[in-house]
Amino acid sequence: LMKNLIKVERARHSLTQGDLAERVGVSRQTIYAIENNKFNPSVTLAIKMARLFNVTVEYLFDIEEEL
Repeated sequence: LMKNLIKVERARHSLTQGDLAERVGVSRQTIYAIENNKFNPSVTLAIKMARLFNVTVEYLFDIEEEL
């Protein structure tokens, strides 16, 4: 399972889902799906979001290892 901090970073940067979607070139629904762990972004999209928030991809997205 992959969890992410998109919603946290979006709030920190005062961006709506629509704002973020526009900046990285996807639909608002895509941002919603990623935030709710219904969709894993492409590597390209993950990197775009990390760069926008000035954080690492590893910080933004975390894989919960199954033990």
